[in-house]
Amino acid sequence: MRALVVEDEAFLAAMIAEGLRRAAITVDVALDGAAGWRKLQLGDYDILVLDRDLPGLHGDDLCRRAVAAGLLTRILMLTASTTVPDRVAGLGMGADDYLTKPFSHDELLARVLALGRRTQPALPPVLEHAGIRIDTAGRQALRAGQRLALTRKEFAVLETLMRAGGGVVSGEDLIEKVWDENAGYDQNPVRVALSRLRTKLGGPPVIETVPGIGYRISTEVSSPDTAIADGADGAGQADRTWRQAR
Repeated sequence: MRALVVEDEAFLAAMIAEGLRRAAITVDVALDGAAGWRKLQLGDYDILVLDRDLPGLHGDDLCRRAVAAGLLTRILMLTASTTVPDRVAGLGMGADDYLTKPFSHDELLARVLALGRRTQPALPPVLEHAGIRIDTAGRQALRAGQRLALTRKEFAVLETLMRAGGGVVSGEDLIEKVWDENAGYDQNPVRVALSRLRTKLGGPPVIETVPGIGYRISTEVSSPDTAIADGADGAGQADRTWRQAR
């Protein structure tokens, strides 16, 4: 999932972004409405966390522009106003949800995750295939019943591939969904993350490379016979055991 936070208070914007990143969400930040609109036009965002009272381009106007442009981005509007008419007005201009300041990070994260599930066809909160099980809400991944010690990026890559349901995901799409705007078009981070992820998943191999196109979760892999321990060492041992048994 990829989110854009548009908030003019730099400290609050950084706190929101870091909290979302801890949940394996890719986050970009803009500190005013005009910069937020430019990023929305260039990036494919699932969620927009939008402060209503922005300098320059007001949050209301940014919300209207996003809706008028037909963007599929879901909008969570933040405001210091607690009155019912203001909340109704915010929703009326196209926001999908509304959260008043001050707010708890847990509630913000829950609302972002809920909106994220609405940006794509409905999927169960737990995805399973080839002995792999990921809990998207709890941010946990397991294979053969053993928890995988994945980094945020590794978890996000695995979730993106699992959500594709066996379809091919290009390196460009992985960059767009998992890395922030500073990654550019360099696919080396994708290759590194996939290499580490494959090691931790162990055998039999489940992530296929489709030459010249991208990557996918294999639809023909059987469940692993050997339990995988936490971390790369345990996964590597499981992979060696599988290879020896072939």
